Amino acid sequence: MSEEATPRIAIYVDADACPVKDEVYRVAGRYGLHVFVVSNSFLNLPREPWIERVVVGDKFDAADDWIAERASRGAIVITADVPLASRCVKAGAVALAPNGKAFTESSVGLALATRNLMQDLREAGAITGGPRPFSPKDRSAFLGALDRVVMRLKRDLKL
Repeated sequence: MSEEATPRIAIYVDADACPVKDEVYRVAGRYGLHVFVVSNSFLNLPREPWIERVVVGDKFDAADDWIAERASRGAIVITADVPLASRCVKAGAVALAPNGKAFTESSVGLALATRNLMQDLREAGAITGGPRPFSPKDRSAFLGALDRVVMRLKRDLKL
């Protein structure tokens, strides 16, 4: 396989509300991976050559579209956005939620259905609360999950 045809591992962060950006930087730095931090507005980032800021503007779903267009085998997408995760998984990427849960082909359909049901219930006023607060346990689970995904991709892609 030529150098151009060999997939490389890259991490795409749906960054506007992502609580685990620092954890992504830590893991990516350890493995020498490129990170794309995609947002609708300017975010302060560490000054590292392997961390790239992508500001897409404020068009609805602009960050999601930018990430989904690049999601493919070898990509890791960090997002809590279930529709974006679904698009990325269908494109061959690995999608991880900030709590460390992986979106898979078998789980993303149920996650979309649950998301849509909860949205309908909130709009009808039946549910007024949101998700539980992000916890240190979630952060730890994310770190372990991201590390395992990187190791698996390195093995699968023979990097």
